[in-house]
Amino acid sequence: MQIKGKRVLVIGAAVTGVPVVLQLSHMGADIVLNDFKKVEELKEVIAEIEELPIKLVAGGHPAKLAEDCDFVVVSPGIPTDIPLIQNAKSLGKEVISEIELAFRLTKTPIAAITGTNGKTTTTSLLGEIMRASGIKTFVAGNIGNAMILDIDKAKPSDIFALEVSSFQLESTVSFKPSISAILNITPDHLNRHKTIKNYIDAKCKVFINQDDKDYTILNLDDLLTSKLIEMPKSKVLLFSRKQEVPQGAFLENNYIVIRVGRKKETIIHKDEIYIPGNHNLENALAAALMAYCAGVPASVIADTLKSFKGVEHRIEYVEEIDGVIYYNDSKGTNTDASIKAVEAMKRPTLIIAGGYDKGSEYDDFIESFGNVVKHMILIGSTADKLEETAHKHGFMNTYKAKDLKEAVMKCHSLANPGECVLLSPACASWGMFSNYEERGRLFKEYVKELQTLDTRHETRDSGKSL
Repeated sequence: MQIKGKRVLVIGAAVTGVPVVLQLSHMGADIVLNDFKKVEELKEVIAEIEELPIKLVAGGHPAKLAEDCDFVVVSPGIPTDIPLIQNAKSLGKEVISEIELAFRLTKTPIAAITGTNGKTTTTSLLGEIMRASGIKTFVAGNIGNAMILDIDKAKPSDIFALEVSSFQLESTVSFKPSISAILNITPDHLNRHKTIKNYIDAKCKVFINQDDKDYTILNLDDLLTSKLIEMPKSKVLLFSRKQEVPQGAFLENNYIVIRVGRKKETIIHKDEIYIPGNHNLENALAAALMAYCAGVPASVIADTLKSFKGVEHRIEYVEEIDGVIYYNDSKGTNTDASIKAVEAMKRPTLIIAGGYDKGSEYDDFIESFGNVVKHMILIGSTADKLEETAHKHGFMNTYKAKDLKEAVMKCHSLANPGECVLLSPACASWGMFSNYEERGRLFKEYVKELQTLDTRHETRDSGKSL
């Protein structure tokens, strides 16, 4: 792709905008960086790019910016229906995402993972397996590191383990991973995509350009994902924890088994996987199958599954205080993710939920509580909606807190020895926090602060039973 001398409009600084600017500037492009935030809100961004010969347009998205560029690179957080982007498209200007740009600038193979839930865990696990096999692996994408930062370091003998969101895939054109996976699809981000069909169409872009030399991996157990089996032009492999599949990964006598072509290998007993829960078993099946397609030996896959301890903010053990275990599941940004977290709890549980309203309904979330969830403490703009839904389903033990710290204190006052406190909001963090990572970090800080308090349970037994 010819970059030198091209006039490029980069919309959105955020996580990917600055890395894109740095790379394009290095390659000789003429760049305009545009962000909705005002200049005084972009001090950190300006500090990174102030030495570069670029133009910064801040405080809005003027539609006329589209007139003087050759193509547009849009950050994932920018809706594609804003007038600036619509004007660019009407003028015939190509609008692409950072992962599309990075793909065009690298010859390194890509293993791309998308889905509503489990992306981060599966991508991290795949990265660990690949590294354990001796292949230099760059873990990037929606997991937090812009892919474009690594393209100059990556060789054709290396691999990208890439987490890709619907927002990133939405503005791809020729993006073509060697191995792709869709873990699951449940309604999410409908405030952005408007319809479930649009959301599914965005997810399908992960395999839409693949051919018969590539692999597409789909979850047979997931209703919407399983309907996509006939769509890819690549070699389709399935994974399932409930039934045997003709080609792919499945359980046989509680062992993970992989069958690709005429070869069938047993990997590991499911109980030897370090990270708990059925959702993590699905993540392990997907990551193991992807690694196998990349040529990793079964023994290396097995060893990594035994030792991989999961990722931060996903059912992350924080602390046990006065016999109460605290778990950080701030990555639970939608109902399906939080349902899986509830299902993984083995003790009576108090849950902290609520946040930004993405247009979700919460009936299934409340119904998943069963006899496990005893109290729900609510925060954020969805607090009223969650409480109304809970009461409709007969769950009356709800409490509202003004912020996360107050919610943690309320849990501390309500919880008894042998119980759990679970932060799993079922909502996005926007409005109260900059992202789910900040929400999770603050939760852990507030929990640690509980250790310095005089508790009301002076005689609590700090037993370790789950």
